[in-house]
Amino acid sequence: MTPRRVERIVQAEATSDGAGVRLRRSLGTRTLGHLDPFLLFDEFRSDQPDDYIAGFPDHPHRGFETVTYMLAGRLEHADHAGNRGNLVAGSIQWMTAGRGIVHSEMPRQDDGLLWGFQLWINLPASLKMSPPRYQDIPPDDVPVAGVDGATIRVLAGEAGGVKGPVEGIVTEPVYLDISMGPAASLTQDLPRGHSAFVYTVDGTAIVGGHGPETSGARVESGRLAVLGPGDAVRIASAGEAIRLLLVAARPIGEPIARYGPFVMNTQEELRQAFEDLERGTFLT
Repeated sequence: MTPRRVERIVQAEATSDGAGVRLRRSLGTRTLGHLDPFLLFDEFRSDQPDDYIAGFPDHPHRGFETVTYMLAGRLEHADHAGNRGNLVAGSIQWMTAGRGIVHSEMPRQDDGLLWGFQLWINLPASLKMSPPRYQDIPPDDVPVAGVDGATIRVLAGEAGGVKGPVEGIVTEPVYLDISMGPAASLTQDLPRGHSAFVYTVDGTAIVGGHGPETSGARVESGRLAVLGPGDAVRIASAGEAIRLLLVAARPIGEPIARYGPFVMNTQEELRQAFEDLERGTFLT
């Protein structure tokens, strides 16, 4: 086993997106522009309706995938083709935008806590113009593993001999929601060569240690820790219960041309996407 260490820690930045939804962004900023194949990582968490009620009205995507994971509240997805999805607490949606989709993501509640995450993952050039598709996974279809005192919801990849429900993704992702008690520690395998990060949701996690001589890095709530190379990561509680997301995927290693809702390989392909949208040929 080669343990992964924390290479850097990034504080999530307050920002807004959509029609004014307030959120915290830790990947896709000037501090951390991308982590191949990851392009963006947001947390939206508020019990104030004005922070989220306007939602994310119709907007286009091309060339990458969006992953939405809900912890509280309800978000309704709808697209130009008539597809709909109701994302409730504990559900995950893996949307492959491919060659193009126009969709909305709107809160379906008037008050209360809305809490979730959105991750953007790049697609290789060979799949950027593939047909769009969805994987809508309800809460009851997400398996749970118990490992070394940790409770792990396995959204994608494997943990504790349990395989997640998300399938057929070219970057072979791992997406784990890990809850641990005040005195727990866990060593989780990760595919060698995958880019990986930890995002602490609640509490303070000790990440990357592998013995008394290396105690690991303290990763507080709202911070993202980029992991270095290796095939496993050790995570421990810092004297309190913690919750964190552990995410990994295989890098693509291709040029990125990115602007707004489109992620292509060249500036010419990016210009073509905007031209297609203006001419009404984006969805054909």
